[in-house]
Amino acid sequence: MSTKRIFVLDGHPAESSLTRSLAETYAKKAKEEGHEVRLMHLRDMTFDMDFEFGSYKQIKPLEPDLQTFVENLEWSEHLVLATPMWWGGLPAKLKGLIDRSFLPGQMFDTRGKLPKPMFGGRTARVLLTSDSPGWYFRFFLKNALKWQLRRQVLGFIGLKTKITSFAQASHPKQGDVVRWLSTVSDLGARAA
Repeated sequence: MSTKRIFVLDGHPAESSLTRSLAETYAKKAKEEGHEVRLMHLRDMTFDMDFEFGSYKQIKPLEPDLQTFVENLEWSEHLVLATPMWWGGLPAKLKGLIDRSFLPGQMFDTRGKLPKPMFGGRTARVLLTSDSPGWYFRFFLKNALKWQLRRQVLGFIGLKTKITSFAQASHPKQGDVVRWLSTVSDLGARAA
């Protein structure tokens, strides 16, 4: 098995969370298997979440933590994003990170008629926690957040994305968390 450069982002804004445990479990197992791993916690990052100007003509300079995020993403062959679903979407700070750092010339090329992704040939795995059961997510929410992440965010910059969901994260049944961590450990071992 060849080694990969893996960037793991814990996208939960709290100090302690199931999402953090999933991210750290993946990173630990991938390292044990010989992969190069960089791990960042959204909680520890300091930046202004507001894109502010509303166009790409006037862009705020990236704060050091956002620069490090971009460098880690550029370095990686595989991104692992662990995030909760809140109110049908991403936590505000994670959305702010994307708004601020997914910029033209850095993540996608706007010189043609249509934007072209700049991260083609790379992969991503989203570890998504939610309180919505799978059937509710699929039939009533139409997998909207999964579609957004797979196509409109990560796919837009070229990352071929797979999503692994863990529900009902706030009130798991006995044994669920142990099973979920085992699933994530297996994904980390395979760099999948």
